[in-house]
Amino acid sequence: MATPTIFVTGTDTGVGKTLVARALLLRLRAQGLRAAGFKPVASGARRTPQGLRNEDALALLAASAPGLDYAAVNPYCFEPPIAPHLAAREARQAIRIEALNAAYARLAQAYERVIVEGAGGWRVPLDESLTFAEWVGAHRWPVLLVVGMRLGCLNHALLTAESVLRHTELCGWVANVPPPAPQRLQENIDTLRARLPAPLLGIVPEGSSAEQAAASLTWPESAV
Repeated sequence: MATPTIFVTGTDTGVGKTLVARALLLRLRAQGLRAAGFKPVASGARRTPQGLRNEDALALLAASAPGLDYAAVNPYCFEPPIAPHLAAREARQAIRIEALNAAYARLAQAYERVIVEGAGGWRVPLDESLTFAEWVGAHRWPVLLVVGMRLGCLNHALLTAESVLRHTELCGWVANVPPPAPQRLQENIDTLRARLPAPLLGIVPEGSSAEQAAASLTWPESAV
């Protein structure tokens, strides 16, 4: 049987994907499962003696079961905080889908669960023709949508869900509340609960740690 995998996407960049992905990893490990985080492509990194390092990928590495190195979690890392395909072009390095698939396969073989985090939103390009949507759809991974509860979130969430369902399963969504909490928060959550074609799996209060976020989530059935 294939290793249960969830792809974590968001309505935009900076909406809490990494926080939720870390929370999922912590929950899995608390259940005694060997779980690995996977950030296939990251842009926005700092130079270190060990090479480029992205903060989101480092957070996933820290939340994963032992035995991983950085390259296993984040095979493509670029310095400028711009769209990955543009960062790759500047670095004169192609993002090869075959390499992403091989990196995922190694994790899936060694770990019982894999939590994959995208970059930016659902349809961020990986190269000149493919986006995350096509890559995830080819694997048929269930998608967990993180909705940043801020102005514009209703439109962004509904459009993202519509696109996800053209490619694969939407297993649920999480309402992440950024500081400061927006106006009409509960009304917006209620609107999305009524309109999104997947269950609300949790509301992450503003300022939550990964541990607090883990406690606030209902586990997606697709990952059981």
